[in-house]
Amino acid sequence: MELRQLAYFVAVCEELSFSRAASRCFISQSAISHQIARLERDLGVNLFERSTRSVVPTDATTRLLPLAKQMLSLESAIRAAVRASGPRIRLAANMSFATRSLSAIAGAREAHPGAEIEFVIKPFRQRIQAVADGDCDLALIRGSVDQPGLEVEKLWVEDLVLATSTAHPLAGRDSVTLTDLGAYPLLLPPESDQVLLHNVVRAAFADLPTGPAYGPPIPLDHTATMELINRPDAWTILYADSQTEGIATLHLAGHPLRIPVSAVTRSDGRRSPILDTLLAALHCS
Repeated sequence: MELRQLAYFVAVCEELSFSRAASRCFISQSAISHQIARLERDLGVNLFERSTRSVVPTDATTRLLPLAKQMLSLESAIRAAVRASGPRIRLAANMSFATRSLSAIAGAREAHPGAEIEFVIKPFRQRIQAVADGDCDLALIRGSVDQPGLEVEKLWVEDLVLATSTAHPLAGRDSVTLTDLGAYPLLLPPESDQVLLHNVVRAAFADLPTGPAYGPPIPLDHTATMELINRPDAWTILYADSQTEGIATLHLAGHPLRIPVSAVTRSDGRRSPILDTLLAALHCS
C-alpha cells in the first residue's frame, strides 16, 4: 500500500468518477484505475462497484475512507514538522497564477535574501488542505472559502472572458449583451466542479426576465474550447489565462464579469515577515 494510492482512493470516493478523480490528481484515467486495482489486490477487497454509468463505493470503502484521510493528513503534518527551521515559505497555487506568483516571489526574495520560497502546484481542494495542515503557508484561489482556522484576504479582481467559436453568429461584434447571449446555449462544467462560475452566471442574469440557455455540461476530460469548436452555436466563460487561438472573445456591454482572487493563510497569528512581504508583493504585482 502506498500513500499515493490512498490519495487516489480518496479522490475517487469524493468525485464518484475515475475520470474526474484523474483530472483532479493530474494523471490519466488508466493510471488511477491501475493504482486503485493494485490497492484492492493489496487489501484483498473490492473498493468500488464499477459500471459504464456509475462508481459505487462498497462497505469496505466506507470503513477505509476516514482512515485514508487520517493517513494523508498525517503525511502533511509530518512534512510540516520536519521542514527546515530557516526562513521558508511554501506558496500553493496552480499554473494560471505562475507569472504573477513568480514576480511576487522575486520581490520577496530581494527583500529577504536568505529566504527560501517554494511555488507548489496543487488542485483547489489540496491547496486549501495544505494550508490547514501547515504543509503550505499560503494558497492562491479564485473566489473564497469558509473554513475554521483559515483567513481569506482578497488580492485582486480578475476579468472573465466570454468565448465562442469563430463561426458563432455573434463572433466579430464590437460588443454583446446578456440578452444577446441568452439565445444561445451556454456550456459550462457541472456546477459541482465549478461552483464559482455558475454563481457568477446566476448573479449576472439575476435582473433579466430569463436566465441563460444551458447546453449539456462539459465533461471533465474535455476542454471548453474544444466543445465550442464542436458546438459553433454555443458560448462559454473562461478565465483570462485560458484563451486559445482560433476562439473568438466577446466584449460584454455594461459591467464585465469578474471574480476575486484571494490568499488563504492560517488564522493562528503566526505570520512571518517574509509571508507579509510576499502578500504585499502579490497585491502590487
